[in-house]
Amino acid sequence: MSSQRIVITGGAGFLGSHLAEELLRRGNEVVVLDNFITGNPDNLAALPQDHLTIIKQDVTTFLAIDGPVDLVLHFASPASPIDYLKLPIQTLKVGSLGTHNALGLAKAKNSRFLLASTSEVYGDPNVHPQTEDYWGHVNPVGPRGVYDEAKRFAEAMAMAYHRTHGVETRIVRIFNTYGPRMRLHDGRVVPAFIAQALRGEELTVFGDGRQTRSFCFVSDLIEGILRLAASDYSGPVNIGNPDEFTILELAEKLSELVGKQLPIKFSELPTDDPRQRKPDITLAHTLLGWEPKIKLHEGLQRTLDWFSKVI
Repeated sequence: MSSQRIVITGGAGFLGSHLAEELLRRGNEVVVLDNFITGNPDNLAALPQDHLTIIKQDVTTFLAIDGPVDLVLHFASPASPIDYLKLPIQTLKVGSLGTHNALGLAKAKNSRFLLASTSEVYGDPNVHPQTEDYWGHVNPVGPRGVYDEAKRFAEAMAMAYHRTHGVETRIVRIFNTYGPRMRLHDGRVVPAFIAQALRGEELTVFGDGRQTRSFCFVSDLIEGILRLAASDYSGPVNIGNPDEFTILELAEKLSELVGKQLPIKFSELPTDDPRQRKPDITLAHTLLGWEPKIKLHEGLQRTLDWFSKVI
């Protein structure tokens, strides 16, 4: 994938900026499109600027890029519960109109297209672990439906462009990912716990804390995404860490890292919050030769170290 010109929508976000960094490191030219509603220009400030172009752009409007484009990575979207509950219409628009425009750009440039989808397409799953052929258990009219259904629609749109126009599409279903550059107040459990721990506050656990998540460190995820982008597989592929932990176990691991028992405050479980989340990564392993390498303890330490410098 060296010496390509690559467009990243949402490139100033947590995942988009890590993608930009790795692609630049591999010798590519990167064009970032972001309206900075949830993305942060600071995420890109420390990256090499020689082959990086940053354009302030709302991807729900028509996209026009001068020159050739080899790959479009569509990562624009609010991606945390706080964001998409605060920005429900924008979330739906970027999943529908934004995906349509990004696919239109890929079609016009005869380039490959990769959609950042999500494990949320599985909803509160009745199948565990989740395989790519599971269709999901989603409440379309619940508060989380704006994100779940936006991504489900985006997948359908990507496949329609693949089947109708021959666009080379790739779909990555991203499971819980964490690491440096996450926003402290984005509502996801790892930054929330770390922020509370560093401030000496109680950790807020929703429900009884026995719901499970599978946490993938960002560098592992980026490697899986780039392998998928370079592959010839058009269907959805789960990328995530299959090691499953309860939220209470996550709190305990963080307590071990900070060297003291962190107090916990229990709160009401949000509507439609998934009880279980664990990827079946058989397809990623077979197709891409990919599996995560960073264990939770190491990844949390790296993330804690980064947040300690910015909080």
